[in-house]
Amino acid sequence: MIETPATGVPRPTGRGAARRSELFEDLVALLISEGFSRFTLDDLAARLHCSKRTLYGLAGSKEQLVRAAVVHFFRRATVRVEAPLAAETDPAGRLAAYLGAVSEELAPVSPLFFDDVAAFEPAAEVYDRNTRAAADRVQALISEGMAAGAFREVHGAFAADVISSAMVRIQRRQVAANTGLSDAEAYRHLADLLLHGLTR
Repeated sequence: MIETPATGVPRPTGRGAARRSELFEDLVALLISEGFSRFTLDDLAARLHCSKRTLYGLAGSKEQLVRAAVVHFFRRATVRVEAPLAAETDPAGRLAAYLGAVSEELAPVSPLFFDDVAAFEPAAEVYDRNTRAAADRVQALISEGMAAGAFREVHGAFAADVISSAMVRIQRRQVAANTGLSDAEAYRHLADLLLHGLTR
Protein backbone atom coordinates (compact mmCIF):
# COMPACT_ATOMS: atom_id res chain seq x y z
CA MET A 1 0.00 0.00 0.00
CA ILE A 2 1.09 3.52 -0.64
CA GLU A 3 0.13 6.79 0.93
CA THR A 4 -1.86 8.43 -1.82
CA PRO A 5 -1.95 12.18 -2.34
CA ALA A 6 -4.49 13.96 -0.21
CA THR A 7 -6.14 15.65 -3.20
CA GLY A 8 -9.88 15.73 -2.64
CA VAL A 9 -9.67 14.77 1.02
CA PRO A 10 -11.35 17.45 3.10
CA ARG A 11 -9.03 19.49 5.27
CA PRO A 12 -11.46 21.34 7.48
CA THR A 13 -10.23 24.43 9.27
CA GLY A 14 -11.83 26.97 11.54
CA ARG A 15 -15.24 26.76 13.12
CA GLY A 16 -16.95 23.41 12.78
CA ALA A 17 -13.72 21.66 11.76
CA ALA A 18 -14.11 18.86 14.30
CA ARG A 19 -17.68 18.17 13.19
CA ARG A 20 -16.73 18.05 9.51
CA SER A 21 -13.83 15.74 10.25
CA GLU A 22 -16.09 13.45 12.29
CA LEU A 23 -18.70 13.52 9.53
CA PHE A 24 -16.12 12.50 6.95
CA GLU A 25 -14.95 9.59 9.12
CA ASP A 26 -18.58 8.48 9.47
CA LEU A 27 -18.94 8.67 5.70
CA VAL A 28 -15.87 6.50 5.15
CA ALA A 29 -17.16 3.94 7.66
CA LEU A 30 -20.55 3.85 5.94
CA LEU A 31 -19.10 3.37 2.47
CA ILE A 32 -16.67 0.59 3.40
CA SER A 33 -19.50 -1.17 5.21
CA GLU A 34 -22.23 -0.86 2.57
CA GLY A 35 -20.62 0.30 -0.67
CA PHE A 36 -21.65 3.45 -2.45
CA SER A 37 -23.21 2.81 -5.86
CA ARG A 38 -26.76 2.56 -4.53
CA PHE A 39 -26.58 5.75 -2.48
CA THR A 40 -27.63 9.16 -3.71
CA LEU A 41 -26.46 12.31 -1.96
CA ASP A 42 -29.91 12.50 -0.37
CA ASP A 43 -29.46 8.96 0.95
CA LEU A 44 -26.02 9.76 2.34
CA ALA A 45 -27.27 12.94 4.00
CA ALA A 46 -30.12 11.00 5.62
CA ARG A 47 -27.85 8.21 6.85
CA LEU A 48 -25.29 10.67 8.22
CA HIS A 49 -27.94 12.94 9.74
CA CYS A 50 -26.76 16.03 7.93
CA SER A 51 -27.84 18.21 5.04
CA LYS A 52 -26.78 17.88 1.41
CA ARG A 53 -25.26 21.33 1.79
CA THR A 54 -23.01 19.95 4.52
CA LEU A 55 -21.89 17.15 2.19
CA TYR A 56 -21.18 19.67 -0.54
CA GLY A 57 -18.90 21.33 1.99
CA LEU A 58 -16.79 18.17 1.91
CA ALA A 59 -16.77 17.70 -1.87
CA GLY A 60 -18.49 19.14 -4.91
CA SER A 61 -20.26 15.96 -6.02
CA LYS A 62 -20.99 12.40 -4.98
CA GLU A 63 -18.20 11.18 -7.27
CA GLN A 64 -15.66 13.51 -5.65
CA LEU A 65 -16.90 12.53 -2.22
CA VAL A 66 -16.49 8.83 -2.99
CA ARG A 67 -13.00 9.28 -4.39
CA ALA A 68 -11.98 11.34 -1.36
CA ALA A 69 -13.27 8.58 0.92
CA VAL A 70 -11.36 5.89 -0.99
CA VAL A 71 -8.15 7.94 -0.91
CA HIS A 72 -8.58 8.49 2.82
CA PHE A 73 -9.16 4.79 3.46
CA PHE A 74 -5.96 3.77 1.68
CA ARG A 75 -3.85 6.58 3.18
CA ARG A 76 -4.87 5.44 6.64
CA ALA A 77 -4.30 1.78 5.77
CA THR A 78 -0.80 2.59 4.48
CA VAL A 79 0.28 3.94 7.83
CA ARG A 80 -1.14 0.93 9.64
CA VAL A 81 0.37 -1.77 7.42
CA GLU A 82 3.85 -0.29 7.76
CA ALA A 83 3.70 -0.04 11.56
CA PRO A 84 4.29 -3.77 12.36
CA LEU A 85 7.51 -3.81 10.32
CA ALA A 86 9.30 -1.48 12.72
CA ALA A 87 9.38 -4.09 15.47
CA GLU A 88 10.28 -7.03 13.23
CA THR A 89 13.84 -7.85 12.13
CA ASP A 90 13.47 -11.40 10.78
CA PRO A 91 12.97 -11.20 6.97
CA ALA A 92 10.26 -13.86 6.93
CA GLY A 93 8.60 -12.18 9.88
CA ARG A 94 8.67 -8.81 8.10
CA LEU A 95 7.05 -10.24 4.99
CA ALA A 96 4.44 -12.08 7.05
CA ALA A 97 3.79 -8.95 9.14
CA TYR A 98 3.27 -6.79 6.07
CA LEU A 99 0.88 -9.10 4.26
CA GLY A 100 -0.88 -9.92 7.52
CA ALA A 101 -1.41 -6.22 8.17
CA VAL A 102 -2.79 -5.74 4.66
CA SER A 103 -5.21 -8.58 5.30
CA GLU A 104 -6.28 -7.08 8.63
CA GLU A 105 -6.92 -3.68 7.05
CA LEU A 106 -9.08 -5.21 4.33
CA ALA A 107 -10.95 -7.66 6.59
CA PRO A 108 -13.64 -5.23 7.84
CA VAL A 109 -14.38 -3.96 4.33
CA SER A 110 -17.51 -5.32 2.69
CA PRO A 111 -17.50 -7.02 -0.73
CA LEU A 112 -20.03 -4.38 -1.79
CA PHE A 113 -17.42 -1.67 -1.31
CA PHE A 114 -14.80 -3.54 -3.32
CA ASP A 115 -17.30 -4.32 -6.08
CA ASP A 116 -18.28 -0.66 -6.26
CA VAL A 117 -14.65 0.45 -6.27
CA ALA A 118 -13.89 -1.92 -9.15
CA ALA A 119 -16.82 -0.52 -11.14
CA PHE A 120 -16.03 3.18 -10.50
CA GLU A 121 -12.94 4.20 -12.47
CA PRO A 122 -11.69 7.06 -10.23
CA ALA A 123 -11.85 4.79 -7.17
CA ALA A 124 -10.49 1.77 -9.05
CA GLU A 125 -7.49 3.86 -10.09
CA VAL A 126 -6.74 4.64 -6.44
CA TYR A 127 -6.98 0.96 -5.44
CA ASP A 128 -4.88 -0.05 -8.44
CA ARG A 129 -2.11 2.44 -7.59
CA ASN A 130 -2.05 1.22 -3.99
CA THR A 131 -2.03 -2.42 -5.08
CA ARG A 132 0.94 -1.89 -7.38
CA ALA A 133 2.81 -0.02 -4.65
CA ALA A 134 2.08 -2.90 -2.24
CA ALA A 135 3.49 -5.35 -4.80
CA ASP A 136 6.66 -3.23 -5.00
CA ARG A 137 6.87 -3.25 -1.20
CA VAL A 138 6.58 -7.04 -1.09
CA GLN A 139 9.28 -7.35 -3.74
CA ALA A 140 11.56 -5.11 -1.67
CA LEU A 141 10.95 -7.28 1.41
CA ILE A 142 11.80 -10.39 -0.59
CA SER A 143 14.99 -8.76 -1.85
CA GLU A 144 15.92 -7.91 1.75
CA GLY A 145 15.36 -11.53 2.72
CA MET A 146 17.51 -12.85 -0.14
CA ALA A 147 20.30 -10.41 0.72
CA ALA A 148 20.22 -11.60 4.34
CA GLY A 149 20.33 -15.25 3.26
CA ALA A 150 16.93 -16.01 4.79
CA PHE A 151 15.23 -16.63 1.45
CA ARG A 152 16.54 -18.75 -1.38
CA GLU A 153 17.60 -16.91 -4.52
CA VAL A 154 14.77 -16.30 -6.96
CA HIS A 155 14.54 -14.28 -10.15
CA GLY A 156 13.59 -10.86 -8.81
CA ALA A 157 11.79 -9.53 -11.88
CA PHE A 158 9.79 -12.75 -12.27
CA ALA A 159 8.84 -12.81 -8.58
CA ALA A 160 7.74 -9.17 -8.79
CA ASP A 161 5.63 -9.90 -11.87
CA VAL A 162 3.92 -12.91 -10.27
CA ILE A 163 3.23 -11.03 -7.02
CA SER A 164 1.97 -7.95 -8.83
CA SER A 165 -0.30 -10.06 -11.05
CA ALA A 166 -1.79 -11.83 -8.04
CA MET A 167 -2.41 -8.57 -6.18
CA VAL A 168 -3.96 -6.89 -9.22
CA ARG A 169 -6.26 -9.89 -9.71
CA ILE A 170 -7.32 -9.56 -6.07
CA GLN A 171 -7.92 -5.82 -6.54
CA ARG A 172 -9.95 -6.33 -9.71
CA ARG A 173 -12.19 -8.86 -7.93
CA GLN A 174 -11.09 -11.68 -10.24
CA VAL A 175 -9.84 -13.82 -7.36
CA ALA A 176 -13.11 -13.32 -5.51
CA ALA A 177 -15.07 -14.33 -8.60
CA ASN A 178 -12.99 -17.46 -9.21
CA THR A 179 -12.42 -18.67 -5.65
CA GLY A 180 -15.05 -17.02 -3.45
CA LEU A 181 -12.27 -15.62 -1.24
CA SER A 182 -12.57 -12.11 0.16
CA ASP A 183 -9.69 -9.73 -0.56
CA ALA A 184 -8.46 -10.14 3.02
CA GLU A 185 -8.57 -13.95 2.78
CA ALA A 186 -6.75 -13.85 -0.55
CA TYR A 187 -3.93 -11.81 0.98
CA ARG A 188 -3.62 -14.30 3.83
CA HIS A 189 -3.30 -17.18 1.37
CA LEU A 190 -0.81 -15.21 -0.71
CA ALA A 191 1.29 -14.70 2.42
CA ASP A 192 1.24 -18.45 3.16
CA LEU A 193 2.20 -19.26 -0.41
CA LEU A 194 5.08 -16.80 -0.50
CA LEU A 195 6.50 -17.77 2.86
CA HIS A 196 6.35 -21.51 2.30
CA GLY A 197 7.92 -21.08 -1.11
CA LEU A 198 10.70 -18.81 0.08
CA THR A 199 11.89 -20.01 3.47
CA ARG A 200 14.73 -22.50 3.64
